[in-house]
Amino acid sequence: LSSGINAEYGPDKLLDKLVASKQANVATTTCRQLVFALFDQDIHTKENADTAASFSNANERVMGTPAPASTNFAAQFGHMAGGYDAQYYGYMWSEVYSDDMFQSVFRDAGVLSKEAGLKYRTCILQPGGSIDAFDMLKNMLGREPNSDAFFKAKGFA
Repeated sequence: LSSGINAEYGPDKLLDKLVASKQANVATTTCRQLVFALFDQDIHTKENADTAASFSNANERVMGTPAPASTNFAAQFGHMAGGYDAQYYGYMWSEVYSDDMFQSVFRDAGVLSKEAGLKYRTCILQPGGSIDAFDMLKNMLGREPNSDAFFKAKGFA
């Protein structure tokens, strides 16, 4: 922080505002990721896809409005041609799983907790590719993962 800090906007107040801003536009950005995932699934499950129409339909389905006419978002969205092949939805699932791990293991223990870190190392890092990733996650959590922490982190619960 710079010399612009004073009693009215001290470090605590600035930190509180920064933490509060985490939820700004979260619904819009989450819905945007859903649009991308639906679009990805649609174009990779058809032999011939009209990418402009597909994106517009996904946008209208989730956001309530079609894409602007005479545009083709897909023309500049490199993820669709970069090897994702109908797996863009993985971004959202990775958030679901990481939020579940954080809330269940690291939040109360602390991110620098030796116990939590060792659990992560033992359950996730050490097995590497020798165990299915979903099984590693279940081992880490001691249960099936769920989306509760994801919705809480987004401010939806």
